[in-house]
Amino acid sequence: MPAQVFGGADAASVLPPAALLPDSAAQDRLLEALAYVVFSAPVADDDAVIDDARHVLLPAGVVGEVLYSVAARHRAGSPCSPRRGNDNATDNRTRPGQCAMIEQFVRFAIRAPKLVLAVAGIAFVLFGLVGAQVTDRLSVGGFLDPDAESSQAERALARDFDIAGMQLIFAVEAPGDVLTGAGADRANDIVDELRADERVRSVDSPWTDPNSRARATDRDGHVGLIVAGLTGDDNQAQKTAADLAARHTGTTGEITVTAGGQAMAFQEINERAARDLALAESLAIPLTFLLLIWFLRSVVAAAIPVVVGVLAIVATTAVLFALTFVIELSVFALNITTALGLALAIDYSLLIIGRFREEIARGHDQHSAIALAMRRGGRAVLFSGVTVALALIGMSFFPMNFLRSIGYAGVAVVALSVVLALTCVPALLALLGERITRKPLREAVAVESTFLYRLAVAVQKHPVLIALPVLGILLIAGAPVLGMQVGLPDDRVLPDAAQSRQVGDTIREQFDANATGTVHIIVYRDGADDATAAAEYAAALSRVRDVDVVLAPSGTYAGGQPVGPGDPGAARADSTHLTIATSLDPYSPAAARQLDDLDAVEPPGDAVFGGLAQQKRDTAAGIGAAFPKALAWIAVTTFVLLLLLTGSLLLPLKALALNILSLMATFGALVWVFQSGHLGGFGTETTGFTVATVPVLLFCVAFGLSMDYEVFLLARFAEEWEISEHTRADNDRAVAVGLARSGQVVTAAAAIMIVIFAAIATSGVSIMRMLGVGLALAVLVDATLIRMILVPAFMRLAGTWNWWAPRGAQSILAKVRLRE
Repeated sequence: MPAQVFGGADAASVLPPAALLPDSAAQDRLLEALAYVVFSAPVADDDAVIDDARHVLLPAGVVGEVLYSVAARHRAGSPCSPRRGNDNATDNRTRPGQCAMIEQFVRFAIRAPKLVLAVAGIAFVLFGLVGAQVTDRLSVGGFLDPDAESSQAERALARDFDIAGMQLIFAVEAPGDVLTGAGADRANDIVDELRADERVRSVDSPWTDPNSRARATDRDGHVGLIVAGLTGDDNQAQKTAADLAARHTGTTGEITVTAGGQAMAFQEINERAARDLALAESLAIPLTFLLLIWFLRSVVAAAIPVVVGVLAIVATTAVLFALTFVIELSVFALNITTALGLALAIDYSLLIIGRFREEIARGHDQHSAIALAMRRGGRAVLFSGVTVALALIGMSFFPMNFLRSIGYAGVAVVALSVVLALTCVPALLALLGERITRKPLREAVAVESTFLYRLAVAVQKHPVLIALPVLGILLIAGAPVLGMQVGLPDDRVLPDAAQSRQVGDTIREQFDANATGTVHIIVYRDGADDATAAAEYAAALSRVRDVDVVLAPSGTYAGGQPVGPGDPGAARADSTHLTIATSLDPYSPAAARQLDDLDAVEPPGDAVFGGLAQQKRDTAAGIGAAFPKALAWIAVTTFVLLLLLTGSLLLPLKALALNILSLMATFGALVWVFQSGHLGGFGTETTGFTVATVPVLLFCVAFGLSMDYEVFLLARFAEEWEISEHTRADNDRAVAVGLARSGQVVTAAAAIMIVIFAAIATSGVSIMRMLGVGLALAVLVDATLIRMILVPAFMRLAGTWNWWAPRGAQSILAKVRLRE
């Protein structure tokens, strides 16, 4: 009687015959299948694994049948790919190994949501305590290339000639002659106290130095200037300026003293930026919450992105505080990265919530809907975060610490926003998911009845007719960028009420000499006739157009002739310092021509130029040299990422071209408003130039945000395309459906970002206002004219070529492409 095993099967039917035992290669595939079953291990192609299992396990008796059944059930019900009710076709795209990391986040958040949120709450408190100290460690400087000629001159002046780079200027104003009477008494008291202060390196005033009276008193003799050179770096000089200004400014009797200069301007910018940040957050968060309620039609659902956004703000300040121990961090990084962290955290949360509600509307239970939302939406979030971070890394190519620090901080904040979205959002959905799906969901509406679907179809019917006017508008808007002039920020970035702004305006309007336009030249000499050669060089420089006087060790020269005594202290054993006074604005084209003329005069040795005009030239040269590298980095990395996302060569090129078009239109509008002064410059002082670092910062941040939306759309386009028959009609439908589904998220996210960046634009610092307006405008243009009009028009014209790749590259892309 044959032995009965497994409910009646005999041993021969249980054990595989020798002829059916797999060879070594098949054994490897079998082991891979078993690892797939038992451990959810990643595999290159799970369909092939199951196919091998079918051929190897089924003939192997009952045990083989059981193992194959387990493997097949595991394949069908993988936690990474719960089935979609009546949309089973999409499950064929599941790649459990490729979403393992996101799956782990989801599993942990679903199993222990309270623990995840408790940890987030503790981190919130700790980050808040740490981040509260960040403003004291931030710098307002960093706009210059530390290796540039002007920076070398500034260090040499401080080291060899005791001339400080950071100045504090006191303007003493009297109703009569400021050089006599009560005005002189008040000024002399200030000079005496400054000279006794060890934090002050030098003091110059018309009350103590008759040679400076012509340049340090105004035309009417009512205002005199005390110029103090401060010791220490930018941060220390700001603190010193604040302390000295608090002691000496104010009105006593008929004498009024105000403080200005670079050190005071930097201090006021720092103080104003901190106040403006608090105001921006107080405006942005409640307005964002109201917008989310309108978009999501649920207070609970709207609260989730806001909670994650607030966590992002507090965590951002802590991240910035930690970074200050590694790099010098600009004060503007606080405003920009905080807004960026808030915007991205809310956007990513919104994307996941929208996808969760969409899966609920398809009939999935709560946990399955969270898993699907995180697998598909979470992948888009991760991919988007990488894209934005790569764009921000582009700022590291520039030599200015202002840009580098914001780039580094921005990358850290993007990573933080992604982590918060992938951990806190699924945990909150696990706890609150049922409360945000009680009402009828907008996602349950048939896609064909949505506005964005109908808009896409309308554009696809007449792509050329609709796209050409939009292209014309963007090109016209971008035309003013051809007239962009760059300069460096000064006190005019502050509002009229700022002390340093008032002192700066007084100097520009009432003084013949423009102290800010001074050109410094250090000549490194060698030879017995150095003194004579230096004097001849100074005389030759004084003949240059618009030069008032040249101060040299041997005398003061004007028009090629000596007109007064010199400064013997300007001569050292191996170098000579020449000071060139001019009334020109250092950022004007006339000052640039003057600098060319000065540079053309043959020096008696190696000459190093300093001053604001040279700083402007160095900054423009540094940005011009680094921009092609940054652009190449951003273009190449973005192209590769979008290639891996879509498998297409054409779509990444389309994305790059449209993004650049959008940014050019944004830059043109900013030049037209802030540089040329149209529309009142939106309440800012029109200086005739654009702060040099602003276009670079705007380009990198706005490009990253544009690609953020591009990823949302292309991921959905590719998802719809892959389940189709790959016809031209399928391409059009994939675009229409993708725009209708992801376009809702893009529209909501864009509206929220516009609110956040518009809140930044309320700042009294014109740099922040320009950045806020620029980023809000870039998002508006990108989310409307680009994504809603030009993208569907272009993809309609390209048809199935949208998804084209060279035949030789298709097999490679199939292996390395980032799929869901």
